[in-house]
Amino acid sequence: MKGKKLALHWKIIIALILGIGYSFLSTALGWTEFTKDWINPFGEIFIRLLKFIAVPLVLFSIISGVASLPDLTKLGRVGAKTLGLYLVTTLSAVGTGIILTNIFQPGSYIAQEQRVKNRIKYELWAQSAEGTKVTDGKSYLTDPQYADLVSAATADMQKEQGNASLEQRLQAAQEFKTASPLQFLVEFVPDNIFVAMSDTKKMLQVIFFALFFGIVLVTLPAATAKPVIDLVNGASEVFIKMVDWVMKAAPFFVFALMAGIIAQMASTTAEVIEIFKGLLSYSLTVLSGLAIMLFIVYPTMIVTLVRKISYSSFFRRISPAQFLAFSTSSSAATLPVTMECTRDNLGVSQSVTNFVLPIGATVNMDGTSLYQAVATIFLAQIHLVDLSFAQQMVILLTAALASIGTAAIPSAGLVMLIVVLQAVGLNPAWIAIIIPVDRILDMCRTVVNVTSDITVSAVVASTEGELNVPAEPEN
Repeated sequence: MKGKKLALHWKIIIALILGIGYSFLSTALGWTEFTKDWINPFGEIFIRLLKFIAVPLVLFSIISGVASLPDLTKLGRVGAKTLGLYLVTTLSAVGTGIILTNIFQPGSYIAQEQRVKNRIKYELWAQSAEGTKVTDGKSYLTDPQYADLVSAATADMQKEQGNASLEQRLQAAQEFKTASPLQFLVEFVPDNIFVAMSDTKKMLQVIFFALFFGIVLVTLPAATAKPVIDLVNGASEVFIKMVDWVMKAAPFFVFALMAGIIAQMASTTAEVIEIFKGLLSYSLTVLSGLAIMLFIVYPTMIVTLVRKISYSSFFRRISPAQFLAFSTSSSAATLPVTMECTRDNLGVSQSVTNFVLPIGATVNMDGTSLYQAVATIFLAQIHLVDLSFAQQMVILLTAALASIGTAAIPSAGLVMLIVVLQAVGLNPAWIAIIIPVDRILDMCRTVVNVTSDITVSAVVASTEGELNVPAEPEN
């Protein structure tokens, strides 16, 4: 009698642990360059494989999902439920982040002298930035007791100039901010679908085309539409099978990915430890908020609204997608596996899966919006800037709306964070302060983003009578 085969999610967990363990060993033994040159490329190959599968899978899945609906009335109903639930979870995430940051005050753990110097730098920036003024009306620059810190703050500001990566993000945020009010509608419509399919950042355009194509198919006579629908369904099955093949090697790829990520972040064991220690209070606040969403909000929605899935069973069924999200830091790259877990493990119908999840991977970023709220208030706290209730409501709305435009790729949330900072009159260059720990937190918030997508798809399927939960998968 053969022994039980180890489940995929356990293999991925083991690979994650081994990858992190190897990264510490390699930095201690001086193997960092070897890791970058000979191990990290396999992690990059893994992400590329998933990304090139994701875009055509989204295209064919949405067309197939829309075309399988009996009429356009159901499309409108499912679409309204999907967007409504995504809005509710996003606002809940931002609200959670704002409340936690106000309760724990992570910025207060920074040394007071450093915070005063930060405040002076903020006032100097506000003086030089066109159309900007100090938001809370206070002035440390004119206070004689801080005279010695003014020259030090000025010198620090000069050292911080010329960060190419930061300048690139600032430019991207400025383009987003200065666009016309209806520019987001323009961006929905592709001028060339093949160009849109070649760029993960243009996933919304692929979704628009797929929805349009699928709606037109529904309106055609059955005899005319059938050959096209058969072709689309067949192509979708091909890409699903590609996911199966890639996932057979996922543990190996995840090991390479984790080892490579940490090797690129630091070259010595001490630096690796500092990355995990640095900005600890901020990181713990973000992680606390993400944990509330992950272990309380989403399971509660499943247990109370779906009812057919228990708390522990929910996590067992979706764990492969969660661990992959953690490894890749990309909702788009994880999408093929997210769809597989939702359809096969939770029992969500293919039509709901194909419609809800691709849209969620593009517009539903709960973890990202929560992090933007925490980061904005934390950065204000370490600069001794008091944000009013009205300003925090601006953060609530801006973070929720900005997360919708966030590309489903690693660290794209930093660009949108600039928009949130500018919305409340804070220096966008402050993102440089949290960049050292951003990748670690990005991995965690991607898990929340993916879990939110899965939760909404299960709730929508349950309300539509399209949830058929299979037997518990083997552990």
